[in-house]
Amino acid sequence: MQTRSSSKFVGEPSTNPTSTIPKRRNRRRSIQRVEPFSLVETPVVTMADQRTMAELLRAPTEGYAEAIVVPPIPAEHFELKHSLINLVTSKQFFGFEKEDPHAHIRYFNKITSTLKYKDVPETSIKLMLFPFSIDGPARIWLDIEPPHSILTWDDLVSKFINHFFPPSKTINLRNQISNFQQRFDESFYEAWDRFKDLLQA
Repeated sequence: MQTRSSSKFVGEPSTNPTSTIPKRRNRRRSIQRVEPFSLVETPVVTMADQRTMAELLRAPTEGYAEAIVVPPIPAEHFELKHSLINLVTSKQFFGFEKEDPHAHIRYFNKITSTLKYKDVPETSIKLMLFPFSIDGPARIWLDIEPPHSILTWDDLVSKFINHFFPPSKTINLRNQISNFQQRFDESFYEAWDRFKDLLQA
């Protein structure tokens, strides 16, 4: 005997087609109306440049201030001799890897310490002469320093040494000294000279 619920097979299609197929909603897309965008340009009023063509073509005179500030010299008659400038420029510092900035400062101090002018401080002479003692990358370094940023000789030496002999270089040299070994192909005297060069550096 079959019950009403079991009289139909599972695979039999249903007699009610709406029960198996979901109803499709009739969606009507609403057409949006786009209003035309109008861009109203407001004229920018600029004042006419009142300078003449000659003034516009003239090269600027600002922005060329030096980084080194030389204090005023009270002496009435003071000038740097060409022979002194030539002496300073004969051994210039370029800022290459193997150059020693400490040695350059020692040499520069040795030259300038021999100069004595009445009513002229020695540090002022050093500040005036130092730009002549450098060239190449070192000169570029001085040129890009901010204007009026070096007021004393100590400022100049500190910035110069910190730039061309940074702390990382000092740490590297200390490691070479502490781990120093004589090479297989060098004599004791050659190793000793190399060790003294590291100590000097």
